Amino acid sequence: MNSIMSRLNRLMPVFMAAIGILALVQLFVYLGQGLSKVPVAAWLAEYAQVIEWALASAAAISVSLVVLGWLRATGRIPQFLTRWTWLMDVLDRLTNRRELEQRLQSKPEAVFIDAEALSQSLKSQVVGQDAICDDLAAQIRRRLALQQRGKPLGVFLFAGPPGAGKTYLGKVLAGALDRKLIHLDMTQYSSGGHAATSLFGSPKGYVGSDTYGKLTGALRDTPNAIVLLDEFEKAHSNVHKNFLTAWNDGFITEASNESHISTTGAIFVLTTNAAVDALATISRDYAHDPDDLRRQADAALRSAGFAPEVLNRIDRIFVFSPLADLDIARVAALEIERMIKGYGLSVKEGGIDPQILLDLMARQKKLGNSASSRDLVRAIEESVADSLIDAKQRGAQSVSLIDTHGRVTALGAG
Repeated sequence: MNSIMSRLNRLMPVFMAAIGILALVQLFVYLGQGLSKVPVAAWLAEYAQVIEWALASAAAISVSLVVLGWLRATGRIPQFLTRWTWLMDVLDRLTNRRELEQRLQSKPEAVFIDAEALSQSLKSQVVGQDAICDDLAAQIRRRLALQQRGKPLGVFLFAGPPGAGKTYLGKVLAGALDRKLIHLDMTQYSSGGHAATSLFGSPKGYVGSDTYGKLTGALRDTPNAIVLLDEFEKAHSNVHKNFLTAWNDGFITEASNESHISTTGAIFVLTTNAAVDALATISRDYAHDPDDLRRQADAALRSAGFAPEVLNRIDRIFVFSPLADLDIARVAALEIERMIKGYGLSVKEGGIDPQILLDLMARQKKLGNSASSRDLVRAIEESVADSLIDAKQRGAQSVSLIDTHGRVTALGAG
């Protein structure tokens, strides 16, 4: 129910117009130019004093309402007037009306995407995690279609062994959704208080309080970003606590000025290498039972040191399977192709000797579940880089790679 003040404020132009007309009539009466014989003018002259008092009262009431309306709009209405509840809008009396209006103005729009197309885009670039790509695309489709939400679009945990594609999937997701990527290596934020101020800003009076934190500043500028928190478990527990509000209440507080930075348009992707062996077994044993997989993964991550309050705010835990057999070969082939292009060359169709991939697969398997994509890249550099440089110096434009007694040779063509 709207207050009396709100209604009167909307009628203020009518009041002012009526006062103006009456004032004009009174002016003509006083001038008396040719109106003395007019009955209306004579009546106005007879009751001039009454009219003057009525006009003065109306003007005083109008000015008072304008002043009270301005005080209410600016939040400066005196405390004693707030006891007169009929003078206040119910929202002023019972909540923070201004913040409510601001949040309504930033109400998210529903977005409808093709989950199948998104999944295909992800699977075309991320090897060996098809089920995760399908599930992730479906989750994002449902959340983007929500019109009312007070939390981020999603808080997803990518767990599993190194080299399985966790970080890479986060990057690919940002590209597929055409969103900016905010990539933070959480191993850099393990030192407690300083780590928190670096991400969320410094309180007033402290060094750095004249600038926003790395995360709060980035979200202020691009509120619909993909926030990739790499190796989240290695950040300090104080840093973890700062994220709880961001994931639960839909905003994050910038310490320098206490402003609230909205997180309702962002997608948070956390990666972790914790509990690698346990999660590898879980992903294999519960591959077709997502509920049990989540429950078992949650228990394994708690045992590895994840705080329960952090896990409770995660919308979905995706357990990545370690790459095996042909998946390792696919990743190796893509990395070789990327390296060849990096030297300004192209690879001929079918131009990678299968033995090269078999050797890389065997080398990767020896490292077990601790093997990472960086290990694979290093192995490729050691095996392939020198021959590519030689081919480039010979003026080659495209190359094919062959294995000669354990040594890789690049055969080039102009």
